[in-house]
Amino acid sequence: MIRNTMNNTSGVWLGGSILLLYLLAGLLAPWLAPSDPLQIELANKLAPPSWSYPLGTDAMGRCLLSRLIYGIRLSVFYTLLALLLIFAVSTAVGLLSGYIGGKVDQLLMRGADMMLAFPSLILSLAISALLGPGLSHLLLSVALVWWAPYARVIRSIVQQIRTSDYILAAHAVGTSHLGILIRHVLPNAARPILTLASIEAGTILLAISGLSFLGLGAQPPTPEWGAMLSDSRPYLQTQPQLLIYPAIAIMLAVLGFNLLGEGMRAARGGSGRERTRS
Repeated sequence: MIRNTMNNTSGVWLGGSILLLYLLAGLLAPWLAPSDPLQIELANKLAPPSWSYPLGTDAMGRCLLSRLIYGIRLSVFYTLLALLLIFAVSTAVGLLSGYIGGKVDQLLMRGADMMLAFPSLILSLAISALLGPGLSHLLLSVALVWWAPYARVIRSIVQQIRTSDYILAAHAVGTSHLGILIRHVLPNAARPILTLASIEAGTILLAISGLSFLGLGAQPPTPEWGAMLSDSRPYLQTQPQLLIYPAIAIMLAVLGFNLLGEGMRAARGGSGRERTRS
């Protein structure tokens, strides 16, 4: 048991350290990046690594390292923003459905079932294509689609909390429903919700990068990892590093989110991936 606890703690620390480094690099991008990520120098296109360009340049002569560092702001920061939007919706739906129950529960869960009837990535792709390319449209499409499975998990958590003794005691002393939700239900559901968000952040990052790869997210010349992968396709055989560098950046970010989330989940002694049906 002690060994498992140490492993869980190590995972949380390692995942948190990776994400912290990413966040610091993104915030300090103007000081860390050796060049302007948008500066085109065709005379230096596809240049090998050098002091001026530590990872070389792309087909437009832009510094790869600078674009990777600035890409954190769009790939990782936008993932966090997407998570905030998704869990704002799913938490509100899950709280109302799990606490009120009855017809409200049935109505909200049938709406969630309708969203779950379609593959999330395909539906996000369709909505993004309908709205048009752009990061704001991409975030909206992801938030509109990905809330449903998390709302079901949060509903299940709230249903368990609703029958707890302290909730019954709060009812007995005349606390309002809104007061119970804010003071008792939401604080006790916060930790499993945060754990679930940490576990699923990697999936959201992959979805955003994948949609950007298809041209529905960040548009050239914006430095974003998924868009950088798309730009590297013509040079896959001759200049594979153009694909390898952003792929490694995505992989490490997903690894950081997964280690953090799984460590938090294991520390709770439960699973954050439950999907419940009514």
